[in-house]
Amino acid sequence: CPVEKSGSLDNKVRRWLQNPQKILAPYVEEGMHVLEVGCGPGFFTLDLAWLVGKSGKVVAVDLQEGMLEQVREKIEGSDIEQNIELHQCTESSIGVSGSFDLAFLFYVVHELPDREAFFRELASLLRDGGRVYIEEPPFHVSKGEFEESLRIAGDAGLTVVEKPSRFPDRAVVLEKSL
Repeated sequence: CPVEKSGSLDNKVRRWLQNPQKILAPYVEEGMHVLEVGCGPGFFTLDLAWLVGKSGKVVAVDLQEGMLEQVREKIEGSDIEQNIELHQCTESSIGVSGSFDLAFLFYVVHELPDREAFFRELASLLRDGGRVYIEEPPFHVSKGEFEESLRIAGDAGLTVVEKPSRFPDRAVVLEKSL
């Protein structure tokens, strides 16, 4: 999504349809370190930061500096500003270091030019037992394409542990094998 159209990614209707608290709460706990890939204008970022609390950390990553700037403006001077680190990735690399409890990818995987390299890098950033939440839109991602992404993730050492019901979307939780 171009930065100029990012307003459509953060609005009341979307908050009602894709409530961040309902989606995130089962997977995010206080003190966790969370990697959000494709944060856009921060629709999920702020809720992630509130859920991880003062002892946790959210690294919000996006390809577009304009999206990161929108998140920066939203958190400036807030209680959660210290919990969020913003990072601009490249098309070929997430480019962060650290060890994460959860990676959150909402409507992102279908945009990736090299899913094999991405999932290998992502798996290297997860702690043993770390999880990945993926949700994809059915209008961009067929069942076959979604299953292919899961196969690729499996080749990188990520195993399906849950398939949340998120009609009409396709969602999955993966775990890094110990």
